[in-house]
Amino acid sequence: MMSTDLTVILEHRPGELARLAEITGDAGVSIRGLAAFTGEGRGVVHLLLDDQAVAPCREALERAGMGIAVHREVLRVNIEDRPCALGELTRTLAEANVNIELAYTTFGGVKVVIATDDLTSARAVLP
Repeated sequence: MMSTDLTVILEHRPGELARLAEITGDAGVSIRGLAAFTGEGRGVVHLLLDDQAVAPCREALERAGMGIAVHREVLRVNIEDRPCALGELTRTLAEANVNIELAYTTFGGVKVVIATDDLTSARAVLP
């Protein structure tokens, strides 16, 4: 399944992630997956969105002064909840010479989000 990942840059201070979640919620946007971490005085958040949610999310975040660093298409891949499933998935991509740039899980069910500079090859080898 195709989806969009927005990389949002936040100030590294209490309440910023809550503010982001409230802004997107008030805009009617459902976040399908999330990865968040800090470094160099900033928060970096990856938001997984359905394609139709991207425009309202961008508009809401920009109105709130939150910077969107990257907007890219990603794969949302079903994966079994069992040992070795991630290894098998990532080995399949490696054997197709696909370099994974970003990976995180989603909300609800077991799926892995994958960003790569070679979506064509990745799609060709994944179910």
